[in-house]
Amino acid sequence: YYFASSKKGKICPLSGSSNNESVSKALDSKWFVGCKLLEKTPVNHDTARFRFALESDQELGLDITSCILVKAKIGSSFIPTMRPYTPVSPQDARGYFDLVIKHYPNGKMSSHIHSLAPGDILEINGPMTKYPYKTGALKEVGLIAGGSGITPMFQLIQHVLKDPNDDTKLTLIFANKSEDDIILRSQLDSLAKNHPEQFKLHYIVDKASSNDWKGDTGYVTKELVQKYMPAAGTEGILVGVCGPPPMMDKVSGPKGFGFNQGKIGGILKELGYNSQQVFKF
Repeated sequence: YYFASSKKGKICPLSGSSNNESVSKALDSKWFVGCKLLEKTPVNHDTARFRFALESDQELGLDITSCILVKAKIGSSFIPTMRPYTPVSPQDARGYFDLVIKHYPNGKMSSHIHSLAPGDILEINGPMTKYPYKTGALKEVGLIAGGSGITPMFQLIQHVLKDPNDDTKLTLIFANKSEDDIILRSQLDSLAKNHPEQFKLHYIVDKASSNDWKGDTGYVTKELVQKYMPAAGTEGILVGVCGPPPMMDKVSGPKGFGFNQGKIGGILKELGYNSQQVFKF
């Protein structure tokens, strides 16, 4: 199958067979490329996994860590809506890529994507590099995620644990409203089980729904950060944060104008972390 990109005359092969055994990259930073939805799989009550087609010999072409920019004309608006999303499929996945997206009732793009049916087209562009991760550059990475903010963290965790030459230690605090809201839970649990010395996983929910809950309850606090994250005085560490604005404000301070990193604030500032030790995804 062949689909035209946003640029007139640009044709991009996105699904089908090829006799060329070399791996090509689907993403082109100069163009938006149309990708066909293959399937939609519910993850929980408001989140689904969307699988989009690439050529059988194509990889998406993402760096670690990076995201894609999604574009769509929604409703009667002449100006297209654009949003960044981080794929959760492996970096070297061929023939497809996956997005896990939470549906926000007032979210224009999330509502649009959740309305797509198999065969519909989504336009993407990228990659948009976030943190320039390099194997061996850090001794330990602490990650604090809230809700759908887990996707860039999951991308990094998958990458590090898959690389036999990368012994960077990882610790994740994953905050959600309830157990039912924890997305990618089975995948995270499996990674923690298979890499117990390298990857430590800590869930926290606002309120436990049963007595069987073994994680933390409440919110991300200064005490939790001190308990689980690498200390600010330690060399070769990074703390990554991604989540809804209220959580970002409390934990790391908001991003700056134009989505630059902005100043360090909140709990991490109180604990003495500097701008070289914190990254806001």
